[in-house]
Amino acid sequence: MRFTSLVVELIRARPRLVVVIVVLCHALLWLGIGLLFYRSPPGQLAMSIAFGREYQVGTDLGPPLPFWLADIAYRFAGNHLFGVYVLAALCSAVTFWVIYLLARAIVGGQQAVLAVLLTMTVTAFGAPTLEFGPDVLARPLWALLLLHSWRILGQGQRNAWFAWSIEAGLLLLTTPAAAGLLLLLAVFTVSTAEGRQVLRSFDPLFALLVVLALALPYLIFVLRSDSVGLPALPVLAELSARAWHWLALAGGLLLAISAVLLLVVLDAGWVARGEADSPIIYRRSVPALARDFAYCFAIAPALVGSLISALFGLPTVLGGTAVALTMVGLAMVVASGDLIYLRRQRLLRSVWAAAVAAPAILVAGSAVIVPLLGDGEVATAMPARDISRFFVESFERRTNQKLQAVAGDPQLASLIALGRRRAHLFLDATPQRTPWISPARFAETGGVVVWRASDTVGTPPPELAQRFPGLVPEVPRSFDWLINGRQPLLRIGWAIVRPKAP
Repeated sequence: MRFTSLVVELIRARPRLVVVIVVLCHALLWLGIGLLFYRSPPGQLAMSIAFGREYQVGTDLGPPLPFWLADIAYRFAGNHLFGVYVLAALCSAVTFWVIYLLARAIVGGQQAVLAVLLTMTVTAFGAPTLEFGPDVLARPLWALLLLHSWRILGQGQRNAWFAWSIEAGLLLLTTPAAAGLLLLLAVFTVSTAEGRQVLRSFDPLFALLVVLALALPYLIFVLRSDSVGLPALPVLAELSARAWHWLALAGGLLLAISAVLLLVVLDAGWVARGEADSPIIYRRSVPALARDFAYCFAIAPALVGSLISALFGLPTVLGGTAVALTMVGLAMVVASGDLIYLRRQRLLRSVWAAAVAAPAILVAGSAVIVPLLGDGEVATAMPARDISRFFVESFERRTNQKLQAVAGDPQLASLIALGRRRAHLFLDATPQRTPWISPARFAETGGVVVWRASDTVGTPPPELAQRFPGLVPEVPRSFDWLINGRQPLLRIGWAIVRPKAP
């Protein structure tokens, strides 16, 4: 008698329910990690919120929309990072749901579940899950753009043009890679007979007008700014190093899809022999245009993005690994054929669960184990709220005025800028990056200058003392990490620049 697990039966009978369950579990997993192990925001999130607080049309960090949304979510949650974490988790959830809708239109509901499950293993290793920023926000927008592109090209739905134009405009306001992604869509459209037929109507022209209207303010900023743009092309002597850099980027992409490849190999017939009664996930035949669509956008963004990044010496794949590999799961399902045999079901479930949970386990493990084994720092273990509260209250007690700005060490200053007064972040080493406050304005309004103290006296670094003449250091303040372990306390040197009398 053939045995079929409950999971397979749910995929067959209630595919949408399976997607909802796994997406919610994934979101709750990471939200729990953020609440339990993140005492300070991961990566550059604190600086992103500080930049978003200024609501500039553009900065050297890129298009403004992710930073605006980060500040809005932070304020909406009562100046708590949980609001930004929820926004990042919501972006992931929307991405997976949109991938399900796109896959359902191409391979049917049952195999669409498999596409989502494979995609989750890709984003687990290739996406900053809670570090909300351009790469995180671009994922749902790119997925929505692909969904409506398919509805226009493959299903002939003219009413999808309006949604497509809004998503394209928002993508241009989100990531510098948007122009390249839209160019890939244009090339695919022109290269197919169905796409050329679609372009003969007035709908693309109206969509282009909407896109330009949405992105026009940032486009004007880019044209007027000298700090935004790609680096210079490499000289001939650097091409060898750039080729090795491309191999490193390609290796990172392969690592991101390693769990997908492992699951495909484990389910292959030549590996799992002797399981002739394995359950089958069936679909109708996929049209040639759908195959080309899935394969093109599974390969082209990763290939082109990695080549551009290697050519210009960018540290990561243009647009982010998760965006580049958005369609890999669906492409694998399309390539698997109309009948997908689920062999070794228990092993497949275990490998998939391990691949999805492994990044969260690594984050939790590093937060606990690293401080106990050595003196290495875990950036998310800094007590952000305690740090901001102390320096905000100290400035107010000393000057009887609200803290207007904070300068010094960018990492520490960004954390203080998250305090209840939402002080302006001033990057004194590179003041052109923070045009909302100048050195003269900082000297007028006053503020707090912070740095990593290397002694008990709190002597400021020479370059900092040079930028702030007459700086009088206070007694350094020490803070506990999330887990102190063997590492020394976090010692912060600080000084107050008093406001000038009116």
